[in-house]
Amino acid sequence: MKKDSRLSGVLHVLLHLAEHPTPMTSESLAKAMDTNPVVIRRIMAGLREQGYVSSEKGHGGGWMLTCDLHRITLRDVYTALGSPSLLAIGSRTETPACLVEQAVNAALNKTFDDAEALLLSRFGEVTLAMLSADFHQRFEKKRRKAGKP
Repeated sequence: MKKDSRLSGVLHVLLHLAEHPTPMTSESLAKAMDTNPVVIRRIMAGLREQGYVSSEKGHGGGWMLTCDLHRITLRDVYTALGSPSLLAIGSRTETPACLVEQAVNAALNKTFDDAEALLLSRFGEVTLAMLSADFHQRFEKKRRKAGKP
């Protein structure tokens, strides 16, 4: 089963935007993400609706970050994506009258709900500023390792 990597991809795009003082086109973002510009535009639409990014058409236009990295969390971005399913597994529903299936589903559904609540809570604790700081630490470490001033 293919994993849904939209959240990871959008976070990647947002951090690229944070590093550029000028607008970035859908084409340049698509190159960075190894995808199609149409995919970028579709993903960015939800972020624009939430006020996290803006776009300008025409020469010199493109996407710009419009939010404070300290104020936007992983949960905010997840919600802007339409709150996609977090877990790839689910309960069987082929025989809903079966008491065994009901018992199994009751236990699984409670556990799934608890896991999703915990994950969403953690998403709410991680800001884009934290991701940006981690990127900059990694960049500095790599730069120093390469012997560059």
